[in-house]
This record gives sequence, C-alpha cells and structure tokens, in this order.
Amino acid sequence: MAADIDCVVLGAGVVGLAVARELALAGREVMVIEANEAIGTGTSSRNSEVIHAGIYYEPGSLKAQLCVAGKHLLYSYCDERGVPYKRIGKLIVAATPEQSAQLHRIAEHAGRNGVDDLYQISGVQARKLEPALTCDAALVSPSTGIIDSHALMLALQGDAEHQGTQCVFHTAFRQGKVLDSGEFELEFDGDEPMTLTADCVINATGLHAPSVARKLLGQPTELIPQAYFCKGSYFTLSGRSPFSRLIYPMPNNAGLGVHLTLDLGGQAKFGPDTEWIDGEDYTLDPKRAEAFYAAVRSYWPALPDSALNPGYTGIRPKIVGPGEAAADFAIAGPATHGIPNLVNLFGLESPALTASLAIAQTVRAALNEAPHHR
Repeated sequence: MAADIDCVVLGAGVVGLAVARELALAGREVMVIEANEAIGTGTSSRNSEVIHAGIYYEPGSLKAQLCVAGKHLLYSYCDERGVPYKRIGKLIVAATPEQSAQLHRIAEHAGRNGVDDLYQISGVQARKLEPALTCDAALVSPSTGIIDSHALMLALQGDAEHQGTQCVFHTAFRQGKVLDSGEFELEFDGDEPMTLTADCVINATGLHAPSVARKLLGQPTELIPQAYFCKGSYFTLSGRSPFSRLIYPMPNNAGLGVHLTLDLGGQAKFGPDTEWIDGEDYTLDPKRAEAFYAAVRSYWPALPDSALNPGYTGIRPKIVGPGEAAADFAIAGPATHGIPNLVNLFGLESPALTASLAIAQTVRAALNEAPHHR
C-alpha cells in the first residue's frame, strides 16, 4: 500500500523550510507540519540575524564546513530572490595588548575553515572605521553580514510551495513508529487530529528534536541525545547607534561575549548572554542588563546609563550541558541510526541560519546513505 505522502518535514523553522525546498526541488512530494501557528516562531525568529563567516568553529566540523558553504549559498540566494541583507562586516576587538597577541591565532583558525579574508588593524585604524570604539587592535571580517530572517523563511516557503509542498500549521506531532514495510506512521494533535503514513521523515523541530525523536518508535533510543535549553537575552539601544559594523569582543570560555549587532534598519542590539533553563521560557529579566553595561563598556566606554532596553530572548537548542565542550551539529541519518529514510537534526544552534541551505543539501544526501546494520 502506498504511503499517504512521500516526505514529511517536522518543523517550519528556517532549517525545516530549507530542507522542504531542497527536497521539493529534487522532485519529492513534501509536507511541512508545524505545531505553531506560522513559520519560524521559535529559534529561527529569536536570534541575532547574523550571516556568520565561519571563524570560530572547530576545523573539519559540520558547523565549520556548513557555515562557510552556507554563507556563500545564502548570499547568492538572497541576491537571486531579493531577500534583504547587508554585508556590513564585523570587528573582533582586542581590549589589551595581551588580547591583541591572540588575534593572529583566531585568523589562523579561521583560515583552516576556509575563511581567508580576515585582516588585522590597529586600534587607531579601528577608530577611523568606528570612532566610538575603544580597543588595542581588531580583526576585520568583511564577509559577515545581517539578514531579514523572516523574509528568508518566506522565500524558502514560497519556493517549496511553488514545487507543490504543503505547509500545515497548528498540528503537533504526538507519536509515531517505523512500520515493517519501512514506512512511517505518524499521529498528530491539533485543530484536526490526523494519522498519516510517509516514506520519509525529517525531524527539524529544533529545541524539541530529541523529544520528537523519542516519540518515533523503532529507532535506537541510545543514539538520541539529551536536550538542553540555553537562553540568551538581548537588549536594544535607545537612540541611534554610533556603529556601522558588528562589534564582537574577544571570545572566551563562555562563548562569544556580549556583542553588538545591527538590524537592517540600523537598530543596535546587544547579546545574547547565557542562562541555562529547564524548559521553553522566553521571559526576559530586565535586571540582566546590569551585566551588559560592564561588558559593552569594555569596547564602548561612552555607553550612556539607562540606554539599554529589554529586547527579546532566544533559546539555543543544545545537546550538551553547562561546562561541556560545545557540540557539533548532529545530522543523524540512516548511516547513524540504521533507519532508512529518516533524518534527525539535533543541536542546530548558531550558525544554523547561515548554514541552512547547506544543511538542506546535507540532509538530501543523508537520505541516500546506506543504513548501518543494527
């Protein structure tokens, strides 16, 4: 008996939509099923909207490879489809001579990832670019940019639907199983509860990917990672920003530090910080701004008092906990878990937006992997 649908993509964030588009362009029949009321209501709409160059990730990792490849794909796609973006560049600023001595190591690391356009400038040169900035030296990243993430998702959705993809909202995955035939039986709650069969399933549910995978019976549960939620708060700047580029402090063990980013309208925002939480909670504590002032004044001493306003929060879909080394993207296809035509996407935190088109190509390739013997 034929399945009801060829491919089901669970999750309508930027990665789910990119995967749906990729599969639809390859001639697959695709249905995107989303628990919320619209595309991109989770992590995809609660981030810095930065197109990352690929500087910091471990050489050879999926994050490094897919960020660099995805960056080029994304800029080309934005030009082709008229998605708003600006390649405004980024300064990684060293506050002291000791930090300045580390800049060349960052540049060498980036070079191993294929990012070969970084160059170092002095503090004097940095202030000529950004007069409000205080630093000893800086690295310039010309290929870093900013993007309208919602416009990107609308374009991806439009491309997929033009190829016949259906997008279904208000429909939460309840449970499912792998049938003896190799097809998947999937049950959904929502406005109209339904059960359908599919030949192929892509789990692109972001924060909930591990829990969704556990509800799809028939795959080895020991290969499904634990989910950890790491919230980041953003504060916006009152008034006009004195900066025209993104400003990042030196990275540290806790992450990339409180950095300054801009949206396409020129509004400056600061963040994200790091707060480990137990569940999906997007509330923002205004008191967290206190730590932001000291961090930002390390590179912008003239930040006025009371200039930071609560913005929004996002949650990173991590698969390692506090104090552990950052995990790579986990694109778990048949070669990982032994189930044909199933791909789970775990730990797709930053730079997943930048890498989304490259991730989609990797998912399509993963569907053709030979399953390992269980």
